[in-house]
Amino acid sequence: MNDKEVSEIRRHLRRDRSNITRLYGCYVNDNKEIISEFSQSTGMMPENESDKYFALLRRALSGSLGKNLIDLSFKTSQVADSPEHKLLMELRRCKLAEDGLRQELYQKIIQSLEMEGNYLILLGCDSYDVPFKTKDGGGSPDQSEEVYTFLLCAICPVKQTKANLHYVPEEKCFHDGAMHQMVAPPALGFLFPAFDDRTANIYNVLYYTRDVKDSQDSLIESLFNTPVPLPAAQQKQSFEALLTTALGEECSLEVVQTVHDALCQRIQLHKESKVPEPLRMDKQEVKEVLSSCGISEEHLAKFSVDYDEAFGFEAELHPKNIIDSKRFQLKTPDVVIQVDPARSELIETRVIGGVKYIMICADEEVEVNGVNIHIADREKTPAGG
Repeated sequence: MNDKEVSEIRRHLRRDRSNITRLYGCYVNDNKEIISEFSQSTGMMPENESDKYFALLRRALSGSLGKNLIDLSFKTSQVADSPEHKLLMELRRCKLAEDGLRQELYQKIIQSLEMEGNYLILLGCDSYDVPFKTKDGGGSPDQSEEVYTFLLCAICPVKQTKANLHYVPEEKCFHDGAMHQMVAPPALGFLFPAFDDRTANIYNVLYYTRDVKDSQDSLIESLFNTPVPLPAAQQKQSFEALLTTALGEECSLEVVQTVHDALCQRIQLHKESKVPEPLRMDKQEVKEVLSSCGISEEHLAKFSVDYDEAFGFEAELHPKNIIDSKRFQLKTPDVVIQVDPARSELIETRVIGGVKYIMICADEEVEVNGVNIHIADREKTPAGG
């Protein structure tokens, strides 16, 4: 799915637009026990209550593609005949109405999920009349291409609030209030089937994780039995380690600056082009950048092998996952230097008298601990010199 397709489904998920007639869910404690279950008609809910439920479902489609929203693919053999795909298709067919199927899904989630405290599993099944659109974006909302029926799951932590004083208008004073179980935004979730090219793709699932460092591998394996992609944070760490080990002594400040600048430029150009498909890059593109820095063929070959070992053969990466386009940082055991990525040229490395230094151009205003300091135009002569 691309950004436009995700946004289209999110816009649809509102009380006055959605065709979800009933929401299902269960409340689970930290002992993996279901405390309660519910099946509620959205038409019978107070408006403010249903708005909050729909807001939770929309949050399960939030964040960045490739980081928080991860495309997972079923094998053809799974779609043809597998218990995990069959369960999702059956739940979609009955629109979550069959209790036994819901129970099976609940238990798959409960038994594989590692989450501290209580949580809510919220389920909805919607049927979206996909408006017709021409290639130039025109079309009529009254003309429907097809009906896209999908399942949406949001797994939300439930946190207990503290008992606080609260105002009671009838008594015109404050009283101690009871503790409440408050539902937090989703930590995990999924959309099935994916909405690819504005149509249902039963071969794909869009998986949501709020924490980019932990995609809950066991949950993915239990629900979908598909290969688990590296979390975005781990992709970044792996790429940094890859440059360090593969390039060896050729991994200089200038090389890291060039790679960072090149990827930042690609991210910016992709943003300006407003192309809906997520930006991806492959191994060859990174090698071309490294080659432009003068990296030897020996180290380029090692980079190629190590890349495949780290990410998979000919894997494509999201540049946003492997660099921080808003930060450029240098770090020693005792010093951390943060630089505007657009001004990384202000930094260079030098060896002076056999000692290695990081040099920072300081022609502009310099502030230390909130105090503007003056740097003398000429070096002072050492005492006794």
